[in-house]
Amino acid sequence: MMNLNEIQSILPHRAPFLQVDKVLELVEGEYILAVRGISNNEPMFQGHFPGNPIFPGVLIIEAMAQTAGLLAFKTMGSKATENKAYVVAGVDNAKFRRVVLPGDQLKIRATIKGHKRTIWKFLAVAMVDDVEVASAEITCAEKDL
Repeated sequence: MMNLNEIQSILPHRAPFLQVDKVLELVEGEYILAVRGISNNEPMFQGHFPGNPIFPGVLIIEAMAQTAGLLAFKTMGSKATENKAYVVAGVDNAKFRRVVLPGDQLKIRATIKGHKRTIWKFLAVAMVDDVEVASAEITCAEKDL
């Protein structure tokens, strides 16, 4: 439904920090399903951990937040600008159920829990092979840059 070029036209993130490769499904005002492929060439694997690479949990949270941001932007019919962006304002009830390894395909589903003015709340779940690997409630807020 959305390729990398379309994602980059909405989000301000770029490699190596962009954590969403494509969007499979999106229903504005409701939910989004996105994908992040985990390559064995990721730079963080040099130190996390040598000989036993594990995709960092903080980057799973970031992938969930970027996915949620795409949903919010599409729902509002807008995108990040040079002067404004949505940033993570809170992460609640984060749970990590299993490790994510090179070769895995992370599927991220974010659902809108609510929003008020410029603050959005989402429930996000990350899965590998249809098995939940992480979940969190994510709050994003508009920020002047």
